[in-house]
Amino acid sequence: MTYHIVHQLHKDGLSISRISEELVLDWRTVKKYLSMTEQSYESFLQEQSERKKGLEPYEGFIKARLSKYPDTSAAQMHDWLKEHYADFPAVNSKTVFNFVCWVRQKYHLQKASAQREYAMVAECGYGAQAQADFGEYTLRSSQGKQVKVYFLVLVLARSRYKYVFFSTSRFTTEAAIQAHQQAFSFFDGIPQTVVYDQDRLFLVSENHGDLILTERFRVFSQTSSFGLHFCRRSDPESKGKIENVVKYIKQNFLYNRPFDDIDTLNQEALAWLARTANYLPHAVTRKSPAVEWETEKEYLRPYVAVSMPAVQVNWYSVRKDNSISYKGNFYSLPLGTYQRKGCRVQLVARDGQLLVFDEQGAAICHHRLSVSKGQKIINNDHKRSKGNRVQEIIAEACSQLEDPDAGAQYIEVIRKARPRYLRDQVVVFKQVIDTYPATVVTQSLHYALTHQLSSVTDLRSVAAYLHQQSQTPEITAKIIHMNPITGNIPEQAFIQPATSSIADYQDIF
Repeated sequence: MTYHIVHQLHKDGLSISRISEELVLDWRTVKKYLSMTEQSYESFLQEQSERKKGLEPYEGFIKARLSKYPDTSAAQMHDWLKEHYADFPAVNSKTVFNFVCWVRQKYHLQKASAQREYAMVAECGYGAQAQADFGEYTLRSSQGKQVKVYFLVLVLARSRYKYVFFSTSRFTTEAAIQAHQQAFSFFDGIPQTVVYDQDRLFLVSENHGDLILTERFRVFSQTSSFGLHFCRRSDPESKGKIENVVKYIKQNFLYNRPFDDIDTLNQEALAWLARTANYLPHAVTRKSPAVEWETEKEYLRPYVAVSMPAVQVNWYSVRKDNSISYKGNFYSLPLGTYQRKGCRVQLVARDGQLLVFDEQGAAICHHRLSVSKGQKIINNDHKRSKGNRVQEIIAEACSQLEDPDAGAQYIEVIRKARPRYLRDQVVVFKQVIDTYPATVVTQSLHYALTHQLSSVTDLRSVAAYLHQQSQTPEITAKIIHMNPITGNIPEQAFIQPATSSIADYQDIF
């Protein structure tokens, strides 16, 4: 079938490279198929089926391993073969890959894949939510040159009313804020909550549920008074509405569109929204987004243009070892931050945290500020426990407490306050139990329950304070031998220093 499809597409006028893209084949394979007759192709297939495989002696080993561990990769199988067979030949990794695929197909040993269960989600209320996401696409100008454009798109979750803003340069935090303001003006209002990916332009760290935002976006969101909801990492399916809109823009509006200039592209996008994206009935709601928007805009909060206050930027040079010096301490940066001589980053110190941003305003990393001097603070990624389920971690943590009921009660408080970050909070809770004495943890738990503290970071601060208060400095007696040779005390030891009378100073005053 592939042979005939390749020849048919070639007869239709498609080039070898275009056929390669359409059929996801290497261009050399396409060229070889086009040079072959039908008889020669049949002979080629016959030779391939009868071709002796050099790894056949290891077929039984591979079959046994795949039967027991169906999710084994070809690379791991290659390593196992070299480990168990000292005479294993030096073959290309692609050869092992092809042979493992052949064994899977021969014995029907398909690779196991985790299947995610889905449930239908109820529609949001009018004005309750909007979703936002970035995208990029390569267009061709009238001169035949390729031009990459970047865009930010927002969609109202209930009415599916859309807005898109294009730029020829990568978005900075300032440009993203500008696009938000134009979208809110286009929507004629502001929704209660906007859903985002964990983009560095907006979010520095989830911080176990206590979100740390970039400085400019934090000021903008607070000034505009809309809620923020960030999806978990590598989970784009939790905001499927906006993901479909991004694909819709690429496949419907941008596909084969010539590029003149960015202003023209934005004007063409507004016209496309009016006649197509916001006019035609939506595939799910069966209603026109523009008609639904007339209802939804009554539930949006009034939009008022926000004048962003100027923020003082502190620039710091990046050292060759990917670190920065700040107030007598050295803080690590991710590998690759240092690009060239003169490379610099922005620093913002807030709430005991040192936030680091690149020259475009995107977040790089964050550190806890050190009160000491001459320290090297290295940011190690917290390793997340994946072996146990959340309930098992909770049970293990509570079993170590003096008062397990108090621990279980506190976990329920966290579950209600931060359900999305329950695992992260429990991991930190386990660290608190392992770090501080049992009595200190018990006192901290009772304090947190009494004062309704719903974050484990607050519990950790309470435990650190109580532990510090419980520590009493140890006083050790120090014996000084005045004269260790003779054992006698010298006469100078009995000399009493002269003292002044306080009355003399009172007279002077």
